[in-house]
Amino acid sequence: FEALSDEELKAKTVEFRERLEQGETLDKLLPEAFATVREASKRVYGMRHFDVQLIGGMVLNAGQIAEMRTGEGKTLTATLPAYLNALPGKGVHVVTVNDYLAKRDAETNRPLFEF
Repeated sequence: FEALSDEELKAKTVEFRERLEQGETLDKLLPEAFATVREASKRVYGMRHFDVQLIGGMVLNAGQIAEMRTGEGKTLTATLPAYLNALPGKGVHVVTVNDYLAKRDAETNRPLFEF
């Protein structure tokens, strides 16, 4: 994914949606979708998800809880399953413990999701 231009990387979303319409599952798309978010994050923020954050994203995607300490990248981790589960076009809700964090993380992640 590093070799893709910005436009090619952005086009992955359209490709994934077309593949979903053709019957492919989110689970099948997960590795490529996570790779897309990881590369987009690197380009937008200069931050690349660590392997442990990718695993955390898989855990969250499976509907389970991933315990992470302060500073371990919960906000960045949540971008992975949020993107994947937004692909069908039905929207995604990310829940956090207070209004401050909800607003902060929405503003923080906006440039990534608008990429």
